[in-house]
Amino acid sequence: MSENTDPTPFADAPHGDGTPSGAQDAHAHEAAPAPEAEAGTDPRIAELEAEVSAMRDKWMRAEADMQNLRTRTKREVEDARQYAVQKFAKDVVEAAENLKRALASLPKPVEGEDKLLTSMREGIESTERSFMGILERNGIKAEDAKGKPFDANLHQAMSQQHSDEHPVDTVMEAWTPAWTLHGRLLKPAMVVVSKGPAQAG
Repeated sequence: MSENTDPTPFADAPHGDGTPSGAQDAHAHEAAPAPEAEAGTDPRIAELEAEVSAMRDKWMRAEADMQNLRTRTKREVEDARQYAVQKFAKDVVEAAENLKRALASLPKPVEGEDKLLTSMREGIESTERSFMGILERNGIKAEDAKGKPFDANLHQAMSQQHSDEHPVDTVMEAWTPAWTLHGRLLKPAMVVVSKGPAQAG
């Protein structure tokens, strides 16, 4: 009987699936996946993040523009609603001024005056109070300018006169009040403005 003298009797022997162990180890080494790139180092990821940031900025600007548009539109609608009746309001305040002129044209009340005159005066006064209440509830207000500093935004100077009682640029007399509609001038007050004391000599 002969003996096997090969010093490496198992070097070429099948290993598992028949692949030599050395070849299998080399194959496993070659097939090992490469380590993944660290997050954020991929140029494509950085590009996508920049695109997302740009889209977010665009969205925020568009949202801000839309909010501004909504605010402006709401204000314009409110203005149109409040001031659409401006021309009508001017006619109405003319009627209110006529009522006041009618009262001013009547004689001052005296004891024993004719009852018809008393009733007329009381009727006009009652109508004026009611009328002014209606106007104020609808945003129309009258402001008496007498004794106040002259304001070119509210007053129209019809004349100027010297006065020892009124400082310079003070309204001495107001022929009509200043009328406003929701704070906006409808009709300026017709006024007489003080020039201050007359110069001596």
